[in-house]
Amino acid sequence: MVTRKPTVKAPRSKRPDAKATRAVAPGGGAEDPAARLEGFIDKFLPARAAEIRFARRWMKRRFPTAHELVYDNYNFFVIGFAPSERTSEAVFSLACHAKRVALCFLWGARLPKQLDPRALLQGEGNQVRSVPLVPIEALQTPPLQALITAAAAHAQVPFPATGKSKLIIKSVSAKQRPRRP
Repeated sequence: MVTRKPTVKAPRSKRPDAKATRAVAPGGGAEDPAARLEGFIDKFLPARAAEIRFARRWMKRRFPTAHELVYDNYNFFVIGFAPSERTSEAVFSLACHAKRVALCFLWGARLPKQLDPRALLQGEGNQVRSVPLVPIEALQTPPLQALITAAAAHAQVPFPATGKSKLIIKSVSAKQRPRRP
C-alpha cells in the first residue's frame, strides 16, 4: 500500500481584479486618526479642503454624538456619520472628490417624497440619494436642514442623545484618483 503525503497549496495571490483596499482597524495605524483625517483632506486643493472641513464641522455640530467613519477610497474621500461604529447604520456621508462635495443620504430612496418638496435629492439607485453642496453654504439653507432633520428622524437606528463620538478610519485604498483637478 502506497501512502501519499498530503499536498499543501501555496497561498493564492490576490486576484488582479480584486479591490485594492486596506482595511484599517479602529485605533490602528501609527498616527492618530485625527491626524490621518487631516492628511486625507490635505490631498485636495486648499479651497476644496476648506469646503470639506466646513461641511464636517457643520455635521459634527448638528450630530455631536455621531461616529465619523472615514474611507479614503479610489473614487471618493468619504466621511460617514452614524449612530454607532457600524457602517450599515450610517445615515449621512460627505462624498468628496476633486470637483465637488456632496451630502449623501444613505437611505434617501426610502424617504417619503413629501419630505423633499423642492426635489433636492438626486440619484436613482435603490438606496442612496445625494445633494451637491454647490456652493458649500447650501448646507445651511432651511430646505436642506429640514431634509436632514427628516432623514435623521426616519433613521432605523437613531443618533444617541448623549455620549461621545468616535473618529474611525475604516479603509484606505492603495490606488486613488487624483484629489486635485
